[in-house]
Formats: sequence, structure tokens, C-alpha cells
Amino acid sequence: MYSVKTMHILIIDDHGLYRSGLRAAITANMPDAGIFEAGSIDDAMCGITDSLDAIVLDNRLPGLNGVEGITLLRKKWPLVPVLMLSSQNDPEIVDLAFERGASGFISKGDAADKIVAAINLILRGKFTAPLSESETTLPRLTPRQCEVLDLLCQGMSNKLIARRLMLTENTVRVHVQAVLGFLQVSSRSQAIVAARSRGLIG
Repeated sequence: MYSVKTMHILIIDDHGLYRSGLRAAITANMPDAGIFEAGSIDDAMCGITDSLDAIVLDNRLPGLNGVEGITLLRKKWPLVPVLMLSSQNDPEIVDLAFERGASGFISKGDAADKIVAAINLILRGKFTAPLSESETTLPRLTPRQCEVLDLLCQGMSNKLIARRLMLTENTVRVHVQAVLGFLQVSSRSQAIVAARSRGLIG
């Protein structure tokens, strides 16, 4: 008989009511999950010692904010994916979060079930990033994704793309997945064919 692994999830947010609401939403979806809470990066670093499977991190926190705290969290739990919550979907904040090691970024204003779905994605080793308002009405690649697509079509690996654009491989991986999703393909070779057929590359 196989036992189901209990997922341990840490929520870092300075608003107790928000933590309680998110905890309830996660528990409704994953009844056996172990949920830990912290009101700041310091609280999380000092008070949480158990092994974790995912961290849900608010960007606006007392003391170190979420983006600044990612590095510390990754040092303590290097294999644990971090989902960043933010009321701001500023592209610079999103890029910085991924460069620091976040596995996902989602708007704090999204419905609880969407946030839980994002948690499930990072638990499965996938990545998630927010859509801007323009992307929700008319899907398009961002300038950075266009750069990644161009280099991808030149046959560059994620490592080489990261070196060329001075990004982390983690960030490049997120952009590549976004490009594949935009083109509705599942592989890099299919992406090249689709991009050429749409006239996105020469």
C-alpha cells in the first residue's frame, strides 16, 4: 500500500486574515497539506524549521520585502519552489523575482482558486507567470520573450541564452515555456516552425 506524501506549504504574509483565507483555500484543495504561516522573512527564517515543499511569498512585507527575501529563503530551502504574490505586476518586479529564484509569480488580487492552481503548478515543477492586461485581451510576446525566441531559433540552449541576455537559466526557462505556450507547441523544434510560419522570425 502506497502512502500519499503530505505537502508542507509555508505562507509568508503580514496580513493574518489573508493568510487564514489562503490557508482555507489550500486546505480545501489539499486536505492533508501541512500549512505553516509567518508574518515576515525574519519570522520564517527563525521560526520554521520543518522541511517544506512550497513557499507562498507576499512581496510587501515588513523588513525585507519578498523579492529581497527570496535569496535568503533559497539558501535555507534551496530545493523548495517559491511562488511570489504581489499586488503589482510590474515587469521589472516579475523579472527580478525570477532572477532571484522564484518559480512563479501571480497577482495577489487573483481568486483563491487561481492562486491554489499556481501552487499546484510549482509543486509539480512547473512555472507560472502573470499575464498583463493587454495580454489577457490580445496575446502577444513581450520584448524579452521575442529576444528569447530569436536566440532559441538560432539553436541556443537555455544556458547560452541566459549568458547572452545576462539572465539566470531559471528565468530563461520561464520565458521559453511562455513562448511555447504562446505558439501552442510543446517543443523547441515545433516553436521554430510555428514562429517562421507566423512570420515572427526570418
